[in-house]
Amino acid sequence: MLLITGATGTTGREVVRLLTDRGVAFRAMSRTPTGDQVRGDHADPASLDRAVDGVDAVFLLGPGTADLPAYDLAVLDAAKRAGVAKVVKLSAIPVGPVAGWHRPGEEAARAFPAWTLLRPSLFASNSAQWAPLIAAGEPIPNPMGDTRLGVVDPRDLAEVAVRALLDDHGGRTYALTGPELLNVPEQVAVPADVLGRELSTVDVPLESLPPEYAEGVRAVREGDGSLLSDAVAQVLGRPARSYATWARECFPSP
Repeated sequence: MLLITGATGTTGREVVRLLTDRGVAFRAMSRTPTGDQVRGDHADPASLDRAVDGVDAVFLLGPGTADLPAYDLAVLDAAKRAGVAKVVKLSAIPVGPVAGWHRPGEEAARAFPAWTLLRPSLFASNSAQWAPLIAAGEPIPNPMGDTRLGVVDPRDLAEVAVRALLDDHGGRTYALTGPELLNVPEQVAVPADVLGRELSTVDVPLESLPPEYAEGVRAVREGDGSLLSDAVAQVLGRPARSYATWARECFPSP
C-alpha cells in the first residue's frame, strides 16, 4: 500500500492517475480531502497515524509555504512509527530559501531504509497562471530577467515519482529538468505561436516582490538554478518532455 500526500496538487493528482491506471493499491491524503481521499494534517498527529496505517511507502509532497518543514517532519514521524520502509520526497533544486524549507525533510527521509529525493526545476505548469493575462491582452510579468531554467513538465515528475515508489531507486537524488534552458520571453513565445498572437513581457524589479520570494529569485538570477539534467531520461528511458509540448496542450490554438 502506498500513501500519496498532497494528492490534490498538480503533481499529486498526476501520481494518483498513474497509479490508478496501473491498478496499484494506494491511499490519497489531503488536509482537505474529497471523495475517497483520507485526511492528514500535520497539526493533528492522530490523523497522520491513521493515514500511514498499513502503508509500505510514502510519496511526500508538502505545501510550498514556510510551514513545509513542520509538515514533512510530522508526516515522516508518523511513517516511522508505522514502520514504513520507503519514502520518496518531492523537494526542489537547492537554491534560495525554498530549498532551506526542504532540507529538514530531506535529512529525515534519509533515515528510512529506502529513500529517493526528487529535486525539480521550475514547473511548466506555473505558466498556466498567465492565461488570464493573455486573455486580457496584458504583458506577462518577468522577475527572472534573462535567466534560463530547465523547465520541467509535471507529468514527467509524476512518472519519475511512480517509478521511484514502485522500483528500486533507493538512496538516489534526482535533479529533474526539461531538455532545454528557457527564459521567460522564450517561454512566452510558445503560447504566442500557438495562439497566433503577439505576446509581451514586462520586467518586474526584485524590490516589488515579497522578501522570501525575492531572495529565491535573486539566487536563481545569479545562475545557481540554471542547470540541465538527464535524470528524467535515465529513469523513464525516454527524453524529457519539452516546455513546448506542455504549452501546446495548455494553450490550445483557437
